[in-house]
Amino acid sequence: MRPDVDSAAEGVLRVEAALFDLDGVLVDSMPIIREIFDGWARSCGLDPAHVVETVHGRTTRQALADLVPAAEVATHLAYLTAEEIRRSAEMVCLPGAKELLTGLRAGRWAVVTSGSRAVARARLASTGLPWPQVLVTADDVERGKPAPDCYLLAAARLGIEPAGCVVVEDAPAGVRAALAAGMRCIGVGSRLAGLLPKTTVNSPAEIQLELWTPGSNRGGTISVPS
Repeated sequence: MRPDVDSAAEGVLRVEAALFDLDGVLVDSMPIIREIFDGWARSCGLDPAHVVETVHGRTTRQALADLVPAAEVATHLAYLTAEEIRRSAEMVCLPGAKELLTGLRAGRWAVVTSGSRAVARARLASTGLPWPQVLVTADDVERGKPAPDCYLLAAARLGIEPAGCVVVEDAPAGVRAALAAGMRCIGVGSRLAGLLPKTTVNSPAEIQLELWTPGSNRGGTISVPS
């Protein structure tokens, strides 16, 4: 049995596995990330708004390649990574995130982030979120979002076909990665309303998720307000 999609108007999607972005979806990290990159941009004589927009949803290395000379990428990456790890201690999870993950069966969900593994581990540890059996980071793929590689890798590690996965994202690059992977997508935050007008929420607290179990004649569902 393969889960299919209920009417979009009903706000219900049938799914086997859920793949979560980390920053801005599970962890309330965006204000601090903006502070870090705003300060860094000013120190480099760059436009902070342009830098934050360039970085959002992408790997830092990938974004830096568009912002500084190639010979300087490694130095800036080391500084920014250290700052992100240090300031992860100030972060908390978003409303409903811990409850949502705690209610899911192990091995049927993953965290997929554009951050490094060291940064992701710091975020998870500081917020007390459940630890995923599958964690895909920028260190695991050559091409970051909006390429679909990270989400396809997470699905493969879970042993779930891409069509059976739903992605929860907060960045346009992440949404494009999910759709390119052949997955359904739930958006978190008003900025994604244009890309996902019928499946956008304000926080994980608005998502109700039940995953389909092989051998069961009942489909898993993920519900969002219509």
